[in-house]
Amino acid sequence: MTLTIRKLLCAAIGTLAFAATPHAADKLVIAATPVPHAELLEFVKPMLAKEGVDLEVKVFTDYVQPSMQTNEKRVDGNFFLHKPYLDEFKKKQKNDIQTIVTKVHVEPFAGYSLKHKSLAELPEGGTVALPNDPSNSGRALLLLAKQGVITLKDPNNIIATTKDIVANPKKLKFRELEAATLPRVLNQVDLALINTNYAIQAKLNPVKDSLFIEDASSPYANLLVAREDNANSPAMKKLAAALTSPEVKKFIAEKYQGAVVPAF
Repeated sequence: MTLTIRKLLCAAIGTLAFAATPHAADKLVIAATPVPHAELLEFVKPMLAKEGVDLEVKVFTDYVQPSMQTNEKRVDGNFFLHKPYLDEFKKKQKNDIQTIVTKVHVEPFAGYSLKHKSLAELPEGGTVALPNDPSNSGRALLLLAKQGVITLKDPNNIIATTKDIVANPKKLKFRELEAATLPRVLNQVDLALINTNYAIQAKLNPVKDSLFIEDASSPYANLLVAREDNANSPAMKKLAAALTSPEVKKFIAEKYQGAVVPAF
């Protein structure tokens, strides 16, 4: 075999090998809280793989690290928060680079008690536990006001605090705690306002176990959020499409039985 033919043959084999190599998948790393966010992301993983997107889910149990890691570009985006939370977070972070990609679902916020079967049974001077982050504590107070438990100075102020309570007929005492810990203190308080993701993790059914719950008009839709520099990337658009697909709507309805509601 001459040198020229050998070179041509090697080149041809190299070309065939290159052609046979599968196209490298686009990689997306998304930070999420466990339920339902990480579960929804795991559900769409096979759908994205078919679209050439390799999705990695990083699970966190708090409401701070997913946003911080997005800002630090350690992940491509996150899936755990709603707009009021994002707005409050942006006020505190000068260099926040998070931007909304799409709404996905609503987790109706609810009030729970192990000691009482109705709000009417709440005793005078009883203790009510609330999330300690501003957007969710405000959300809890708005829900309490809607139930007639308290009266707020402005019933539409989504970042209301306990200082905005103008009427508290039962002289209830309020404890503000980290949202993730609220299910664990249920046996220590008369009432706790708990985010649905943490309620589900604690085996509480928001529809069956709560004393009261937000209705479908809740403005607190959970969002897929990305960095500003990759929000319009093909991979992120494919993830947004998958999370708002008919398949996901059916999955939400069947798995969460009303505890999670599609927002698309």
